[in-house]
Amino acid sequence: MGLQWKIKPFEALTVHELYDTLQLRSLVFVVEQNCVYLDLDGKDKQALHLLGEFDGKIVAHARLFEPGISFDNASIGRVIVDPKQRDQKWGHDLMREAIAGIATHFDQTKITIGAQLYLKKFYESHGFVQTSDMYLEDDIEHIEMKRGEN
Repeated sequence: MGLQWKIKPFEALTVHELYDTLQLRSLVFVVEQNCVYLDLDGKDKQALHLLGEFDGKIVAHARLFEPGISFDNASIGRVIVDPKQRDQKWGHDLMREAIAGIATHFDQTKITIGAQLYLKKFYESHGFVQTSDMYLEDDIEHIEMKRGEN
């Protein structure tokens, strides 16, 4: 059985969905990556939240943005799958759903992301190409990548 997908604006998230999403993001982006930074960057309220649920639990999440919020193009951020579920390869499903969500909700095909460098091949498999040199964000190597620019 696969994931059940929902896309919701911030205001439509239940308290439990918000808590579970923030808990998952803290688990990975702060604890697992040993990176002390402010995950709550003020952009959650401007995002559509893509939630992947399995067995009633949020195990995947991404934020979808209209053009002009994070980048000139539409963008996808805070892409995450629960570490206990990574063997399911749901990251690929998450990216397909995120790209489709950008097209459906924002009528956009050009997408820019700030990707962790070690995930370059993963994002390339979804049509993204590197468009910047490596840069440090919160002491983690990142690159800018774009999709649909051609």
